[in-house]
Amino acid sequence: MTELLFYAVPSLVIAGLGFAAYLLLRRARRISATWKHGVTAEARCLRMYTTTSGGGGDSSVHTAVHHVYEFTTRDGRTQRFEEAGGPATVLEGDFVTVRYLPAQPERATALPPSRGRLAAGTGCGLVFLGVCAAFCVVFIVVAHMIFTEADRLMP
Repeated sequence: MTELLFYAVPSLVIAGLGFAAYLLLRRARRISATWKHGVTAEARCLRMYTTTSGGGGDSSVHTAVHHVYEFTTRDGRTQRFEEAGGPATVLEGDFVTVRYLPAQPERATALPPSRGRLAAGTGCGLVFLGVCAAFCVVFIVVAHMIFTEADRLMP
């Protein structure tokens, strides 16, 4: 029964890492498609705020800037969306250009097209997830070797 935990838990972690990689790739494809095929509109920043994570003791603090934008689509609908990771220079009341796919205006982005940055960020994220998955595989292999050796030495 204990052996099962040494196989099941890392396997579940690997499955979770695979799902995270899928989400990362899906986000990159969505943003890239919006930059390439999307239409533009002028949006107004309704709200800007920051969130912090980490901190305490010796760990670092990460601050993320969030913006809430509102724009009117070409067919006259008012659309509001929130986006993290935008520039801290955009303040409440500022106007920015947003890009959106007409079929999905709720998934608009105010991030300026930067394919290299998107590829680098996605690549780094995938490498990190791959290293974590490799660690889990090594853990499973080592656990299997230990349990196999223990079974062999048992009378």
